[in-house]
Amino acid sequence: MKILVGYSGSGASRATLSVARDHARIFNAKVFIITSMEGGDHETAQEIKSAEKGLKEARQFMEEGGIECETHQVVHGQSPGEDIVWYAEDNNVDLVFVGVEKKSKAQKLLLGSNAQYVILKSPCPVTTVKS
Repeated sequence: MKILVGYSGSGASRATLSVARDHARIFNAKVFIITSMEGGDHETAQEIKSAEKGLKEARQFMEEGGIECETHQVVHGQSPGEDIVWYAEDNNVDLVFVGVEKKSKAQKLLLGSNAQYVILKSPCPVTTVKS
């Protein structure tokens, strides 16, 4: 089994790692953790380093739990939701885990929802984890 975790370093994504690790242990699954970055001049060097550090910590968390894990920093110029769906399709992922956080109606209108996009477009089942 292949599990994909969309990871941003937020509280919701850290909670998602924990649930995904438990699930992977039960089903002897391999976990793929991805962080989506838009690329170009949209991120600073500090943001890129922070993403790399977060992925390293996420990998260590999985490996400490005895879970086989790969981490990837995806830079396609797409939204995180689009990158998660693309990765799931391209790698025949069996289950996607995403974190969700409460947003106001105005935030949803202005920012959209990556989790909603993943839920509606994913080629496989999606588990959401609320922090």
